[in-house]
Amino acid sequence: MKRYNHKQILLSSAITAIVLYPSNVMSQPLAKPNFNEIDLYTKKSFITKAVEKTGSSVVTIETQRYIKKRKFPRNSQLFFDPYFEKFFGLDLPNENQPRIEQNQGSGFIFADGLIMTNAHVVNGSDKVIVGLTNGKKLKAKLIGQDFFTDIAVLKIEGKGPWPKAQLGDSSKIKVGDWAIAVGNPFGLENTVTLGIISNLKRNVTELGIYDKKLELIQTDAAINPGNSGGPLLNSDGEVIGINTLIRSGPGAGLSFAIPINKAKKITYQLINNGKVIHPMIGIRLIDESNFGTNNNPVKVGYVVPNSPAEQSGIKVNDIIIKVGGEDIKTTSDVIREINKNGTKKQISILLKRRNRLIRLKVTPTDITNLQNN
Repeated sequence: MKRYNHKQILLSSAITAIVLYPSNVMSQPLAKPNFNEIDLYTKKSFITKAVEKTGSSVVTIETQRYIKKRKFPRNSQLFFDPYFEKFFGLDLPNENQPRIEQNQGSGFIFADGLIMTNAHVVNGSDKVIVGLTNGKKLKAKLIGQDFFTDIAVLKIEGKGPWPKAQLGDSSKIKVGDWAIAVGNPFGLENTVTLGIISNLKRNVTELGIYDKKLELIQTDAAINPGNSGGPLLNSDGEVIGINTLIRSGPGAGLSFAIPINKAKKITYQLINNGKVIHPMIGIRLIDESNFGTNNNPVKVGYVVPNSPAEQSGIKVNDIIIKVGGEDIKTTSDVIREINKNGTKKQISILLKRRNRLIRLKVTPTDITNLQNN
């Protein structure tokens, strides 16, 4: 009887459930599935969407350079000591022959057949081959390159249509924003890494680089060898930078990209003029942090001989107070104001020498003129 009563209770519960939930309601999810509901198993991440939006525009850049035979005296004793050969980076005798040196990098198509990449990816190349994501390989020619900003523009020799990357606005990004690095390291198609924007105005002089003229985006998204020249994307898949540097050794794990706004300006100058004008007055600056106050004086560390700076009277250890009408707080402020001024007119510079304020007039010149001094 107890077993019978137990079954009767279960049967009653089932009947109650059917009454409370009519058959038409219970069968509705099967007969009329709600496609508006989010399927957690098929939903694409913002990373996937960003890469799908821009990934097809990312290209592999293969370069070839003809290396001529090096000329060493036949009686050179250095060839007989492997230690010296390795220490000084000399070619071994059997390697001292003409050869073709091959390298790889990345880039992205931003207009009809035009590619942005790093100057160091294509510098000195005799032949450039561009690999598209559809497997095609086409020749490309160099339109122009700018060593000081590490930007180069290539033109694909062929007919489109071409997949184009959507260029963003690097002035709108903030520290903490997502950063997606895309490239083709080692020839591997669309390798993607994720990180955040760590710094927006990292001056290359802080990295010990003095032959470039750059303020870089710093990110912890890994940029691998071969990723140079590839795009750095925001969460919407827009290009906000060009991957250019990685830091090795102590503090490794940091990557750097050229802001796309800067890259666009350089690119269009290369397309229209074949070169880029860099206004400079011929000084090397030092940021000196003063922890006793909030003041960070910008000091002149070196003056190029025969430069506009020397001719105007600027000296080592002068402290730059104002350039034009703008107060100077960092070396980047000086560079920005001189760039804005250009090379055709004078600019006023207020500086402090010992306890005196001195105002001078300087006419910037293109950096190539300084190199010829």
